[in-house]
Amino acid sequence: MNAIVTAGGIPLPDDPLYAYTEGRSKAMIDVAGKPMIQWVLDALSDAKSVDNVIIIGLTEKSGVTCRKPTTFLPNQGRMLANVVAGVAESQKITPAGNYVLIVSSDIPALRAEMVDWLAKTSMETKDDLYYGVVTRETMEKRYPDSKRTWTRLKNMEVCGADINVIHVSMATEHLDTWENLLGKRKSPLKQASVMGFDTLLMLLFRQLTIEDVVKRVMERINVRGRAILWPYAEAGMDVDKPHQLEMMREDLSK
Repeated sequence: MNAIVTAGGIPLPDDPLYAYTEGRSKAMIDVAGKPMIQWVLDALSDAKSVDNVIIIGLTEKSGVTCRKPTTFLPNQGRMLANVVAGVAESQKITPAGNYVLIVSSDIPALRAEMVDWLAKTSMETKDDLYYGVVTRETMEKRYPDSKRTWTRLKNMEVCGADINVIHVSMATEHLDTWENLLGKRKSPLKQASVMGFDTLLMLLFRQLTIEDVVKRVMERINVRGRAILWPYAEAGMDVDKPHQLEMMREDLSK
């Protein structure tokens, strides 16, 4: 399976991390002695399930490295456009490959065994989209001060994982819906509004289980999907704010 690493984000002056980047890529912020993305690339390097790595948003001049065959692509401007470009490149490299990993560059605590766990768990079924979530209990046991944004479901509270698996067809179909969802990915309630007013109301009143959410979303966009419940908090511990950056620096310096 090929991995697409999205590294095109450049914080603007109103972004909490702007002071750490000053117009440079967020992926290159130093975390315990190396760029944040390098921690992710090290995990992919050691993952048995990863064949090739495609980095979007950086060039070879950035100095980041991966021990798997690596391709660099320029930032396409939008998250969805980056994913589409990455999938197209993956199909050039591996025409018969049906699935790809989509990995954010801002989850530096990711480890190789976690990547392999996701690849193995996902391929137990043949769906179009595998979307990972981490429960509040799992996250706060590992990172008590993470201060994530939680989606409150009927039977649990969850946040999204930042490494997921998709079928390559997802990069050519339902693009309008994906653009809308990705644009609202930091707000579960706004995402729910995209899926319909009834879904939004039920989410507000905590009437939906994770199975309900998956069913409603997949029916709306007419694909087969599955929620992956992560036992590892690291998959959802993305660096969005200064206190999360300092947490990761302290954690990984150990």
